[in-house]
Amino acid sequence: MSILHQVALTYVKNVSHVLSKSLISSLGSAERIFTVSKSKLLEVPGIGIKTIGQLNLDEALRKAEEEIKFIEKNNIDVIFYTDPRYPKRLKLCNDSPVLLYSKGNIDLNNQRVISIVGTRNATEYGKHLCKELIEELQQYNVLIVSGLALGIDVAAHKECLRLNMPTVGVLGHGLDRLYPGQNRSTAEKMLENGGLLSEYPSGTIPDRENFPERNRIVAGMADATVVIEASVKGGALITAEIANSYNRDVYTFPGRIGDEFSEGCNFLVRHNKAALLTNPADLAYSLGWEKGENVKAVQQFTLPIDLTRDEQIIFDTIKDHKAPLAIDDLTIKTNMPMSMLAMNLLNMEMQGYIRSLPGKTYLIS
Repeated sequence: MSILHQVALTYVKNVSHVLSKSLISSLGSAERIFTVSKSKLLEVPGIGIKTIGQLNLDEALRKAEEEIKFIEKNNIDVIFYTDPRYPKRLKLCNDSPVLLYSKGNIDLNNQRVISIVGTRNATEYGKHLCKELIEELQQYNVLIVSGLALGIDVAAHKECLRLNMPTVGVLGHGLDRLYPGQNRSTAEKMLENGGLLSEYPSGTIPDRENFPERNRIVAGMADATVVIEASVKGGALITAEIANSYNRDVYTFPGRIGDEFSEGCNFLVRHNKAALLTNPADLAYSLGWEKGENVKAVQQFTLPIDLTRDEQIIFDTIKDHKAPLAIDDLTIKTNMPMSMLAMNLLNMEMQGYIRSLPGKTYLIS
């Protein structure tokens, strides 16, 4: 496809990301959107007479030409959503951007990706948790994504730089500027092992409404989102809510009752919007990650010898299913009352025979 027309598509008025993808799917390329007849455009679902009357195709092409000059001058990469380099996790999200601008050395499809978000007013407790979590994740070859904001975001990026871990900052403005300016030095260092990402062209200022939009990229790119310190109002909880809407795992560390920047985390746990982390190792355990790159293809399976009859039934049911099994399904398959099942599951987990995953599902350890 023509990069010019890909970029121009993002400048077309009243054409959302969803509609842009519908146009590409129907017409085959971004270029054809600018060349086909109006009658052909009307055949695309979601396109009506009013939309066609407002299309500013010539203006969009002119703006795209100027943007490409900026892109070439500043060594910025353009990643269209049909490009294999586009984040595959983000592509699964219905409202994902049709195009991304990136700068740096970024593999957006790293095997493991975690987003870390939190308050701009991070306390020493929050920064310490962030440091410990990223140190724990270092052994799992993880890409860390955040928003390069003050507080927890930049703390996460800095820890990645210290440990030589890849990290990506998703921005709420164009790549011709850096907000907040205090993080410029960190952003420049990130270009060596990770980089910067934005859906916005040059000239886009950091308007307030851009940041909730930015947060959907932070949530959508990752296997899971971790919230470290957050008030009940703020971007971190918005990101968590978006991650939940994408059916992605959300985790958080609890805090003391009454602490402003623990209220958001405690709220997420209380309303079952995030799984509880009591130490940094909980995250990899919950996600079922193995340390290092090489995992043995075959592992010898040891049968439990000290389970009760009911526990053995539960164990065999989970093992035979060969995938995480929800507690509701377990009570049906084992024909056990929920209270008895829950007691047995807890006992088996304490003995290390099974492990619980988010969503009240269980897997053999």
